[in-house]
Amino acid sequence: MSHKRIPKRKAAIAAGSVAALGAAALLLPNANASQDGAEDTTAAPKTLKAGDASDLAGQLAGLLGDAFAGSYYDEDSQQLVINVVGDNNQLVVQAKKAGAAVRQVDNSTAELQSATQTLKSEATIPGTAWAVDPRTNKILVTADSTVTGEKWDTLESTVQSLGSGMATIQKSAGTFKTFASGGDAIFGGGSRCSLGFNVTAGDGSPAFLTAGHCGVAVDQWSDSQDGAPIATVDQAVFPGEGDFALVKYDDPATEAPSDVNVGGGQTVQILQAAEATVGQEVFRMGSTTGLADGTVTGLDATVNYPEGTVTGLIQTNVCAEPGDSGGSMFTQDGLALGLTSGGSGDCTVGGETFFQPVTTALEAVGATLGAGDAAGGGEAGGEEAGGGEVGGEEAGGEEAGAGEEAGVGDQSGAGVEDGSGLTETP
Repeated sequence: MSHKRIPKRKAAIAAGSVAALGAAALLLPNANASQDGAEDTTAAPKTLKAGDASDLAGQLAGLLGDAFAGSYYDEDSQQLVINVVGDNNQLVVQAKKAGAAVRQVDNSTAELQSATQTLKSEATIPGTAWAVDPRTNKILVTADSTVTGEKWDTLESTVQSLGSGMATIQKSAGTFKTFASGGDAIFGGGSRCSLGFNVTAGDGSPAFLTAGHCGVAVDQWSDSQDGAPIATVDQAVFPGEGDFALVKYDDPATEAPSDVNVGGGQTVQILQAAEATVGQEVFRMGSTTGLADGTVTGLDATVNYPEGTVTGLIQTNVCAEPGDSGGSMFTQDGLALGLTSGGSGDCTVGGETFFQPVTTALEAVGATLGAGDAAGGGEAGGEEAGGGEVGGEEAGGEEAGAGEEAGVGDQSGAGVEDGSGLTETP
């Protein structure tokens, strides 16, 4: 496939595509001051978009210090909920005045972090994962179907040793594995993965982000099955402190635009990278299953894949399947959040899916989301991107992928996993 100049008509589609995904309106925040000018200790929580709630949570974490015990976004009320430990009423008043809903909880951040370290040292078992759930103020530990017998006994006893009210265990019917493939299909060495977001590398060259387990498996990637390579892996991390790779286009004139094709002629323009928030509604694009949506359920998750342990991931209830790895997770208003890593289940029965935070990956590889339509300055997805049909009807078909101009060509369906679950082979 040739890499031609991209027409500007796609730029006009972005606004319509956001509406198609049901973008929420940003409402004005409530006033916090009382009529007589005195401090209002019962200030009503502000109505916020999820991205604004994430920013406010970061500010309040610094303000509250050790009293801060996590936060989450209440999608129904569109409010930020802050967990606070201790009885410092002044801090509570400040958090309320800033616009957050505040609730008192028992477990501090330090206690929860100490408990996760215990899990790491005593229960790092393939097929397990854990993350702090701020909605319950506990650690949610998940075990897949391979965790049985002595493994289950070890996990259960370790959780019990943390003390009452510190952690809970849930079973997953599937098996934790990486999902080789993603939003826009890319091919290499008989494997298929997905392009996540187009970026500009530190040296100014056009590149894209994908899953690290794709980058360590194959060095060169094509935009079509059995096609000539168009991009080469520059950096890759997996397993360890993340699951991400920077892949540079071989042609420095390649245009790497800032959108994700969600099918049906619709694209969502990516405006910037952002931190995810628990409770936030998100969308995922993958070359196998197309577009799927769900909610962020945990941050800084640890996942014990068969290939090794990966830390610092985003946990969600968005479905995914083999062939979706590396694909983009984003919001309806154009925030790039994550790269599909792996999980359990499928898009029939559901399950857990984990994502590499985009902000962490960008910082690690020294790249930035693009600077417009100039060559080498684009972002996610590709303006000529061909994504799966909304809801996944055409996922894995000819139009599923990161986008023509972003290194994505025809698709060949879900493929077949190899024994490791790391890659898919046609």
